[in-house]
Amino acid sequence: MANVVDMFCPSSISRQVICVLLLFSLAHTQNVVVFQPSFLTANGPVVSALLLGNTSDISLRLRTVSPSNTTGSIGPPSCMAEETQWLLTREQVGKTAVRVLLRLDRSLRLCGENETDIDCCPKPLCVLETLQVSACVGGTPQASLLIQAKIHALLVPANAGSDNKTVIPNQVYQPLGPCPCDLTFRACDVRCCCDKDCSIEDLKLFESHCLPGPFGGQVSPAPDYQCSVQSSEISPDWFPFLCVSSSPENNPYLGLFYHGDTITPKPGPNFQSPMLSAPVPENLYIEGSPILTLNNQYFTIPQKVLGRCVNSAPVAFLKNFKVKCVTLLRTCPTGSPLQTLPMELRNKVKTGQGGDVTVDVSDELATDLSQFISSTDAVASSDERLVCENVTLAMDYKFYWKGNGITRITLTRTVGTITLNGGVVLTTRYSAVYLNGEITDEPNSGNPGYQVGRPVIAGIVDTLDNNTGSIQRMKINLWKPVSDGLCSTNERKPILFGENATSGCLLPISRQNLTQCNLLRETVTSLQAALTTATYVSKSGNPDPLTVTDWVNINYVTLNSSTTMEDTTSSCYGISSHQHIHVWSLITSMVEGIPQREIRALQIRCVSGCLMQCTV
Repeated sequence: MANVVDMFCPSSISRQVICVLLLFSLAHTQNVVVFQPSFLTANGPVVSALLLGNTSDISLRLRTVSPSNTTGSIGPPSCMAEETQWLLTREQVGKTAVRVLLRLDRSLRLCGENETDIDCCPKPLCVLETLQVSACVGGTPQASLLIQAKIHALLVPANAGSDNKTVIPNQVYQPLGPCPCDLTFRACDVRCCCDKDCSIEDLKLFESHCLPGPFGGQVSPAPDYQCSVQSSEISPDWFPFLCVSSSPENNPYLGLFYHGDTITPKPGPNFQSPMLSAPVPENLYIEGSPILTLNNQYFTIPQKVLGRCVNSAPVAFLKNFKVKCVTLLRTCPTGSPLQTLPMELRNKVKTGQGGDVTVDVSDELATDLSQFISSTDAVASSDERLVCENVTLAMDYKFYWKGNGITRITLTRTVGTITLNGGVVLTTRYSAVYLNGEITDEPNSGNPGYQVGRPVIAGIVDTLDNNTGSIQRMKINLWKPVSDGLCSTNERKPILFGENATSGCLLPISRQNLTQCNLLRETVTSLQAALTTATYVSKSGNPDPLTVTDWVNINYVTLNSSTTMEDTTSSCYGISSHQHIHVWSLITSMVEGIPQREIRALQIRCVSGCLMQCTV
């Protein structure tokens, strides 16, 4: 009422507000309560009214009433409650106002034929009754509310259910659109007498007003070429020789090329608020999905993104990586990741299966910093030197996994003390490897043939394995020069199939080294031998470690100079100067048009005969 007045007449608003205020004032002064309004007509399952006044000690009672047969009036209010099909609730909306709410506690669905369920409406007029709500103090009624309920049953689908599929019949025997007026899925369309969703009770409401013609499911009258239509009075001159004799079910609306199907509809857009479902269990990890911490944040480790190191890069499940980050230090680091405490690294990580694990951190102290410090500025005075302790030099994570979850995480952090002489170029290393049990996954280099650009797979007999003949994978390496190019600081890189490469490193020698030529020759030979310790090379890109036929022996050849010369105090002869690695491969087959390449032989040849001398 207030809303309607608000829309049409501002002056009426004033009168209405004054009236309500008077009611409030009257109820307060006389310490009584009143219902506003005191009479309602309910056409739906929910109805509400306001109880105004001093409602602190008020209790509400609900009962059904009926008018007197003689006088036609309703009896006085009563505080005796009785059981009804309505739920009565109250809500405090102010100091002197209570909202009284009644909700029908039954279904308004129309009962089907021969249905035994009692929670439905046997007739279209489902509810017809008068309710009385009494506001009582103790056992004395103070005010009453009359509600005339007249509610009709709802036309809901007779076969409502969770199955949302549409069955299209075989059109050889039934038309594609036998009932074009059936426009609403799983609901009865008014005046559509062919709608299968309409119950017998629904059809009684409009059976005398069915939609006519084909749209209403009534096939048009039989054509004049049907023999059953013709009569002797109006038959054309070609009848009965050229008429068609066919049953009424065989009509032009039938199709001959579609044999039926079952279609599941796709949900379309709507403007209703989505129904919020209960929280679902935590999703399992799959390959490539980010790992999350217990507070639903990404678990991060420094990584390279677009060639640059990012300190907070998310870690992907089952994705191994190994990166290096170069930092120029002029002052001691104070923040992550170069300066961290073990407790900061002991994060709680979600397992992906409803639990969590804590990162197990262990520290290692690095005494040789040559592989981490590549260059320094000019030596500064002792007063200008800075000593940085517990600097993080490397972080190696191991993720133990099983199925779609993580079972354990360990971190080995390498720390060291760095002395800054003006500035230091620091190379830090970060890695993550996933282990199923204690086994590290080894990537293949092809399937089955080698792919160009993938590492050549080598191996050596695993003497620690109980399975005799098992071959442990290794790599054939070249020098990877960094910074000063010295052999002591250089790293190694694997040779790649189908790609030629040349590399080397520098070995500083002094006059004293030339007086110990045998030791110098052994040093150079050991440096070259350390590049490759394997004895076998895999023929294909996915070898079986237990199948010997998948591997061939590596041929090691040492070529000495034909000219024999003796060492002197200033020169050494027979130094192994070069190591040549030759790979012979050929195309053995084609798989879907892609050539499959195999390695037939691999030779590592060391050439000695180099002269090292010092003329100074």
